[in-house]
Amino acid sequence: MKFPCLVLDHDDTVVRSEETVNYPQFCQTLAELRPGVTVSRETFTRDCLQGGYAFMCRQRYGFTDDELAYAFAQWKVYVRTHVPPAYEGIRALLTEHRARGGLIFVVSHSADENILRDYRLHFGMIPDGIYSWDLPEALRKPSPYSLQDIMKKTGYAPRQLLMVDDLRQGRDMAAACGVPFACAGWSHYLPDVEAAMRRLCSRYFSTVQALYDYLFDS
Repeated sequence: MKFPCLVLDHDDTVVRSEETVNYPQFCQTLAELRPGVTVSRETFTRDCLQGGYAFMCRQRYGFTDDELAYAFAQWKVYVRTHVPPAYEGIRALLTEHRARGGLIFVVSHSADENILRDYRLHFGMIPDGIYSWDLPEALRKPSPYSLQDIMKKTGYAPRQLLMVDDLRQGRDMAAACGVPFACAGWSHYLPDVEAAMRRLCSRYFSTVQALYDYLFDS
């Protein structure tokens, strides 16, 4: 295999969660914590690209640490009853990778419990390891900690991993560790977001099938 270890983001890389879970839930929390303030999905998407969820909450809306913790707790309640669908083709990709003896890790800003649920429900498997929002903030993506720990545990060199993410936080983490990166472009619906990620990434895949073909071509 080109990459015996796949390291995958979760939201909008493996499951279609922004439009079905994360954005509508954030609108609810924003209405509660900042009455009268609204946000479009397009602004939500661009803010998450630029700095990530926590950065957006603090910089645009002035959330305190307690409010940020409350927002995440509300999201966890919401996601328990709102299951995002998997992208078409992801199950086949993960199944093929596992069948060839590959390892699958998840580095995400979701929580352990919903990542495990989604993998069991959609793919009939669990990842070999998860690095999620449940980590201390200093160790979360884009900190290099997750990739460094994966390499320590597996003994793989950076070139044997492939980080797959739809946003720059995964790209920045991979770059800091010398790990190859593939952009999950199948979730991009805004031309400026796609253009920004294409400028940052040498490997940009518009479809899951394109990534599958890249990974498993003979």
